[in-house]
Amino acid sequence: MIKGFKDFILRGNVIDLAVAVVIGAAFTALVTAFTANLIQPVLNAFGGVETGSIGFYINPSKPESYVNISAILNAIITFLITALVVYFVFVAPMKKIQDLTARKKVAVKADPTEVELLMQIRDLLQGLEGAPVAKADGPAAKPDAG
Repeated sequence: MIKGFKDFILRGNVIDLAVAVVIGAAFTALVTAFTANLIQPVLNAFGGVETGSIGFYINPSKPESYVNISAILNAIITFLITALVVYFVFVAPMKKIQDLTARKKVAVKADPTEVELLMQIRDLLQGLEGAPVAKADGPAAKPDAG
């Protein structure tokens, strides 16, 4: 049971996935810091004096009813930046690599099967002896004795 777990953990896919999660988390933190410290202040500059952000109160007498539009825009911008970078850094290059690999596989001619090789040998041997060549759908006709 422990050997199976060890094989599972050491499989390449699990290690690649772990690396991707760690890099993704670090990158998300970077983009969040960028949007929180650069984009958010720019959006807040257009907001009201009281709140310092773009938004509105559903019920002005209750401060917890504030809808913070700049925070929503900040989250959308964070998502779009993250998605763009992931696409152009990971998805597009991997697709290109897969396409190149697929082209190489198509370019390589498949080796003949054992049956095809045996048929070629048979045809060559029969051609050397001058005997009639057997058809692929049945045995060669036997010459009449007499």
